[in-house]
Amino acid sequence: MKFVTEVTSDKHFGYAEEIVEEMESFAKVRGTGIAKRTPGYIREKMKSGSAIIALTEDGVWAGFCYIETWSNGAYASNSGLIVSPKFRNMGLASMIKEAIFNLTITKYPNAKLFGITTGLAVMKINSRLGYYPVTFAELTHDDEFWNSCQSCVNYPILQSKGRKNCLCTAMLYIPPKKDEENK
Repeated sequence: MKFVTEVTSDKHFGYAEEIVEEMESFAKVRGTGIAKRTPGYIREKMKSGSAIIALTEDGVWAGFCYIETWSNGAYASNSGLIVSPKFRNMGLASMIKEAIFNLTITKYPNAKLFGITTGLAVMKINSRLGYYPVTFAELTHDDEFWNSCQSCVNYPILQSKGRKNCLCTAMLYIPPKKDEENK
């Protein structure tokens, strides 16, 4: 099966409800946390071109991921990665993560990219993209980011540990300095 990944726009608004429903459903199946988002929030990401959507050749929604920025753009994260159940285990998550990674480093070339996840598959994809595991102390200290964890089932653990660790693994990608790229 062939998929098309593209930067989102308002033409993708019709997929927002399905994306949110699948995010919530997948979190329940895994028994792990995921920050809950509303269809309106997903539409905002779509309209601003801060997301990647994957579609089949005939326009069926297959996957999605969006960009968040923190600490006045010093940090960025790729969040909400979801693949429709009927298209899982086809390499689509890797395709979406690579596309959102490239979009993020284009839009925010100086930002440190980070993610927190409990999923081994996402950790492997992030490692291939150049991320490495770090402590939570190396991530943004932006309260808005950490507050977005409140809808996660593991939030009480995060709070009890003073936001120093949780069940998620933190991963970081630091972009090369401009003078290092030219060597």
